Amino acid sequence: MKKKFRLEVPNGAGKILLHTCCAPCSSAIIECLMQHHITPVIYYCNPNIYPLEEYNIRKDECTRYAQSLGLEIIDADYNHEAWRGQIAGMEQEPERGGRCLRCFKIRLLETARYAHEHGISVITTTLASSRWKSLEQINEAGRYATENYPDVTYWEQNWRKGGLSERRIAIIKTYNFYNQRYCGCEFSMRKDEETSTPLSSAEQ
Repeated sequence: MKKKFRLEVPNGAGKILLHTCCAPCSSAIIECLMQHHITPVIYYCNPNIYPLEEYNIRKDECTRYAQSLGLEIIDADYNHEAWRGQIAGMEQEPERGGRCLRCFKIRLLETARYAHEHGISVITTTLASSRWKSLEQINEAGRYATENYPDVTYWEQNWRKGGLSERRIAIIKTYNFYNQRYCGCEFSMRKDEETSTPLSSAEQ
């Protein structure tokens, strides 16, 4: 893939902590970072994903891709019950509503904490690649996550640009990634069942 645009990494960092939601969303971003001589440490932090079997399938696909590129991948602790407690009362919120914003904050706060504790100065997230998510919410969550960690910067990169969406589709086919059918939590699963219009991994 040719470089479609120039990446401006905060502070010129050569290594970043990349919060990763799934292999399909991550693939073209990781490839792009490496082409720009930026090493991503992949951080799989997704306590929202339900059930555990789904979590493990998506994690395994991320691991398979990371290992094929010789990259480090970190598996954060999976505690769905704790996540449920943190979004209690927001179960009926629509997609892109308050529940999604809180979910992003939970996951990116944990990402910022890990970066702080392991000397990584920049974080970003593959959530920003999905047209089904609010980029404004994701960036708000990233800024929130780094407020208490002055040594960590949230990189507000729009990963929907530069031909990455098209490249992602090609990588998905090459690796035959697992074709997930809903965003991740049981509430997005419920929405999928109501509409009967599941998302393919190339669309998320």
